[in-house]
Amino acid sequence: MADKISTFLSYAFRPLFLFNGLFAMVVMLIWIMALHGVGPASLPADALMWHGHEMLVGFAMAVIAGFVLTAVATWTDRPPLHGAPLGLLVAAWLIGRCAMLLGGLLPSWLVGVLDLVFPVLLFIFVGREIVGGGSQRNYPIIGITVLLALLNLVYHLGASQLLPGADRLAVYLLIHLVLLLITVIAGRIVPNFTANWLRAHGQTRLPVCTTLIDRTTILLTVITGVAASVAPANVITGVLAFAAASMHGLRLSRWRGLATTKEPLLFVLHVAYLWLPIGYALTACSVFGWLFPPTAALHALTMGGVGGMILAVTTRVALAHTGRPLHAARLTVVAYCIFTIAAVVRVLSPLFDSGSLTMIDLSALGWIVTFAIFSWVYWPVLTGPRVD
Repeated sequence: MADKISTFLSYAFRPLFLFNGLFAMVVMLIWIMALHGVGPASLPADALMWHGHEMLVGFAMAVIAGFVLTAVATWTDRPPLHGAPLGLLVAAWLIGRCAMLLGGLLPSWLVGVLDLVFPVLLFIFVGREIVGGGSQRNYPIIGITVLLALLNLVYHLGASQLLPGADRLAVYLLIHLVLLLITVIAGRIVPNFTANWLRAHGQTRLPVCTTLIDRTTILLTVITGVAASVAPANVITGVLAFAAASMHGLRLSRWRGLATTKEPLLFVLHVAYLWLPIGYALTACSVFGWLFPPTAALHALTMGGVGGMILAVTTRVALAHTGRPLHAARLTVVAYCIFTIAAVVRVLSPLFDSGSLTMIDLSALGWIVTFAIFSWVYWPVLTGPRVD
């Protein structure tokens, strides 16, 4: 038993990816119940804000922690966070999720304190490893973890009515901060993984990355995110969103995604990133009143972009760091397909007034099935030793 626990706590991706896959099913089921008026009485009064918070601080941040703390060991040549410190971080995440679920029963200050422990610990551990390893290139990652913690604090100040309305602003800023992190990380890993795969298959035409395009895309992601959070209906926000969509689309078009269709484990990264230009384009459309409402754009960016990239990254990282071949199992490919269909259904659901809730239910079912498959396939991968 001690050996199994030691293996499970040897890298951050193991417990955080596995628990997050299970959490993804539970949190979505609770949200759908709440939508139908049968949710747990323990939920906070504003269940919509709870849903947004938990999909970000609960779901997305767990994977961010697992990925970054695993990658940081490679970036700095330092031992990975493991053992008791990692166990403390996981426990803090679990306590935060329980506190949020009981937000309707506990004092708001206590919920806030319990939920803040995880992002604060994440900042401390990431900062310690990056600074200790002298990895100056990755100092911006420390800054992002600081912002994650600060925005979570702002959320709780709003939820407790100390700063009325701040919880909504914090949720939207968190969405765009996570999208910024995806923009930065995807720019490193997607073209790199694609180039390695293409070389292995004898191809010489490789992905093209240009510093000017990358920096412009990142800058537009930041500016558009702030504008969409503080002035979502402003014409300037619409113009910025179109510009961001164009740059993300241009960037993706240079990464040779269509050449990777034979390997779903790689192709799904390109599909997930495609949701970013789609989401920003729909954001612009919603500003100008062109067919798609804001909720369609929001879920293209969140369910499609954030959820899709999380699924793509977790399925690949788990294989790579346990010594397994980088090839998606059949059930994993099925999960990719189900998830993509579910995301499309969720984005289109606001266009069907009478059947909107039914489409949301179907989309949620697809989400739950996706992460049930992930948990089933990756349980032995994440809990067992490296195969090599």
